[in-house]
Amino acid sequence: MPAKVNKEECTGCRTCVEECPVEAITLDEEEGVAVVDEEECVECGACEETCTSEAIKVE
Repeated sequence: MPAKVNKEECTGCRTCVEECPVEAITLDEEEGVAVVDEEECVECGACEETCTSEAIKVE
């Protein structure tokens, strides 16, 4: 299952964007939250491990 972002928890810090090894995460500039490209996500969990607000889950 690809990573999922809880938009209400996401602070827009960009840590997950920087840590994603396949560049599957971008920041929605309008909403200020991370967005995962589910087709590109390899479910490695790097984003979940580095998310300081615990807004990303890989199940």
